[in-house]
Amino acid sequence: MTDAALAAYPKGTTVTSAVSGGRRKLHFTLPGEDGGEAVEEYDLQTDELLVRKRRAKTVLGKMGEWVYEVGEAPSRVTIENDMLRVSSSNPTLVRKDRPHAFEWRIRNLPYPKSTYSVTVDAEAQQVVVRTSNKKYFKRITIDDMERARLPLEEAALSWSHENNTLIVQYKKPAAVLQHEREAKTARLNAPAMQPGGANAGDLDAQAEQCKQQ
Repeated sequence: MTDAALAAYPKGTTVTSAVSGGRRKLHFTLPGEDGGEAVEEYDLQTDELLVRKRRAKTVLGKMGEWVYEVGEAPSRVTIENDMLRVSSSNPTLVRKDRPHAFEWRIRNLPYPKSTYSVTVDAEAQQVVVRTSNKKYFKRITIDDMERARLPLEEAALSWSHENNTLIVQYKKPAAVLQHEREAKTARLNAPAMQPGGANAGDLDAQAEQCKQQ
């Protein structure tokens, strides 16, 4: 695996891939005793990044909860087989990946468009979303930009509001687009998981675990 596909992960990270359910799934194993793991899922037809999630070991040595960088966690199933969902009235933020922009959708924001302010905090290097009625405030870190050590620029930021959803976009700079092209070539050549192999089983177990949590 070339450096392009592993640029977002520590040196020594290994990766394998599998195709399932119309998605190409990559499983990254991070190095060291304290290392964790990550999973990326891409749409086979469009090559859109659908999911990027990571988890690390806790102080007790067990794997922690998945943290979603892109996409959102599935609804959890309780022992009583009931679905646990976020309240339909609470604002929920989900990142998607577009070909030329990072995008976040913040649902359940019913206020008029004039209520919102979306800016770049140059000092903190974050996108800041706030409302004039003080009903919502959120700081967004663009992990890809942070890892590439690229500064945020106000001119690359845009947003719109429709159907009670605030849509925030940040245009990807040329350096990020170049990296993504290189990473695409690299992941298409990633070693495949063998049917029934350890890594393939890990992905299936992770999916089942998400359903049961």
